[in-house]
Amino acid sequence: MTEDFSKPLSPEELASLPTVYRDDLFAGQVVLVTGGAGGIGLATCILFGRLGATIVSCSRTAEKMQGLEETLGGLGIESFTRPLSIRDPEAVAEFTSEVFERFGRLDVLVNNAGGQFASPALDISPGGWQAVVDLNLNGTWYMMQAAAKGWCELEQPGNIVNIVAIPRMCMPGIAHSMAARAGQIQATRSLSVEWGPHGIRVNAVAVGAVASPGLVNYPEEALPSMMHNPQRRIGSVQDIAEACVYLAGPSGNFVNGAILNVDGGAENFGEFWPLGRPDYFRFDY
Repeated sequence: MTEDFSKPLSPEELASLPTVYRDDLFAGQVVLVTGGAGGIGLATCILFGRLGATIVSCSRTAEKMQGLEETLGGLGIESFTRPLSIRDPEAVAEFTSEVFERFGRLDVLVNNAGGQFASPALDISPGGWQAVVDLNLNGTWYMMQAAAKGWCELEQPGNIVNIVAIPRMCMPGIAHSMAARAGQIQATRSLSVEWGPHGIRVNAVAVGAVASPGLVNYPEEALPSMMHNPQRRIGSVQDIAEACVYLAGPSGNFVNGAILNVDGGAENFGEFWPLGRPDYFRFDY
């Protein structure tokens, strides 16, 4: 594998990619994308912004949020950001309230912020396990609940898109993340029913291997298994952004509680070994 999968597309390149959606699809709407400064988050911010939305985002790093505002501003996209940790429920509640107060509305929440590190399960410390679960599962929950409270209080409809892992694909080497992502998926399904009467749709995009800076966190021997899908390639961040728009836009009006796989067919065909395939599982037949 000679491709440099860690090299991201520039904001200008992302903004120039073709899309099937019309330019004003989200005009007048407010879209909150957690972790919007890079990778999938940045692509999602730029695509929704290109389609007319005001972009709101948050992450732990103030410099990243300032950079995101400058990037989006340079593309003519209005934005509002705050540095915070989605693992802090009080900070999440305050931030979400500020969004509703500032704009009078919130139309879409994309729960993109998350992450993990590859490790043999026997070596994961209690702190490491807790950190991954807090970020991926608890952080997503805090954001969803805070947004839903605002929608219900104002009697406004809402739309949530959660970024999750492929639900029926085993990924040895990131047990903590897979446990948290399974929780995200089941919460998505459960809340789609419970919050449906409030006009809130809850869906998820299950992401396959995508070319992004996060790939540098995996060892070189893990990269070949990322190509194990019928399309024999790695996806792009734009593939995920387009799926988020599909679920959040009029195209997804009757889609609720769905887990949309954007993985090149990996769930049906492939496998992913975040630490590389162990010798025990290397077969000669």
